[in-house]
Amino acid sequence: MSAPDPHEPLKFAYWVPNVSGGLVTSDIEQRTDWGYEYNRKLAVLAEDNGFEYALSQVRYTASYGAAYQHESTGFSLALLLATQRLKVIAAVHPGLWHPGVLAKFIASADVISGGRAAVNVVSGWFKDEFTKLGEPWLEHDERYRRTEEFIRVLKELWTDDHAEFGGDFYRIHDFDIKPKPESRPHPEIFQGGNSTAARKLAGRVSDWYFSNGKDFDGFTEQVEEVTGYAAENDHTVRFGLNGFVIARETESEARDVLREIVAKANVDAVEGFRSAVKQAGKSTSDTKGMWADSEFQDLVQYNDGFRTGLIGTPEQIADRAIEYKRRGANLLLLGFLHYLEDVAHFGSDVLPVIRAKERDLARGAGAPEPATGRV
Repeated sequence: MSAPDPHEPLKFAYWVPNVSGGLVTSDIEQRTDWGYEYNRKLAVLAEDNGFEYALSQVRYTASYGAAYQHESTGFSLALLLATQRLKVIAAVHPGLWHPGVLAKFIASADVISGGRAAVNVVSGWFKDEFTKLGEPWLEHDERYRRTEEFIRVLKELWTDDHAEFGGDFYRIHDFDIKPKPESRPHPEIFQGGNSTAARKLAGRVSDWYFSNGKDFDGFTEQVEEVTGYAAENDHTVRFGLNGFVIARETESEARDVLREIVAKANVDAVEGFRSAVKQAGKSTSDTKGMWADSEFQDLVQYNDGFRTGLIGTPEQIADRAIEYKRRGANLLLLGFLHYLEDVAHFGSDVLPVIRAKERDLARGAGAPEPATGRV
């Protein structure tokens, strides 16, 4: 496994709270709002505090503490128009989008924004979103086969004036999209998933592989495996890691916040989510699917963000961020409890410490290696 360039700064993204309920399924106070005006203000704040990317979530129907949700692509375009530098990633589902229609939308968004549109292609975990719309729910590995064709069609349409594709799910005949996206060679394509099928998919076609929250060893295992698949396909893939940040003056204060989040968890919503997502791991032949080993506490932050351990003082959070960088992370995708306050605090108090440690790392000094294991 080749380590990231120590001279390249770690990138930061944030989860767009375009879904009600905040980023934890808990009755703890979350001074975060899912509406557009709040999110417009947040996007401007984030790009002024060191964030290069934002990821708009995709939920189509009320579920598990998320009663309301804005559609991801339209919301992403609105945030692009409200900002100057921020790249906005829209999460999308093959099976609910045709790749040709999405390619056209993203091409326009990319041109309008000056090359700042991207997509996160989600193979799907919530069966009801498909079946209640009358769409088929494919077996796990078939969903990833469809996703691979979806991504290949996007690339073909974005780069070829006479796009052709013949697959089991999609067929394109001499199709031309103009204007082409401004991004070169095309808008960035992100993809997640924990299963072997997801890892192999990333090693063949995706620009970025998103990992759910992981401890050091879990993340290293994913990076090594996906990098191996990429090498087999003469392909390059970059790595993003999900994490939930609780930064306080002392570690005990941060731990107290975590304990309160979990103590006030909405048990019915968490258990409903657990029931829905556990099939993702069980439906794979090697049980390597998303959330396959997640415990109740992990699922209170629905992308296992607590497991990354970005909880403590700015110094402690910076040490962990640097260690994840050493282990292959190019980007950290972050969630917060009180977005406006916490993003501003991250930019003023945490990010400068990370950048200082990166400079040490580039000079060969490195940062002290924190303890491994789960938090």
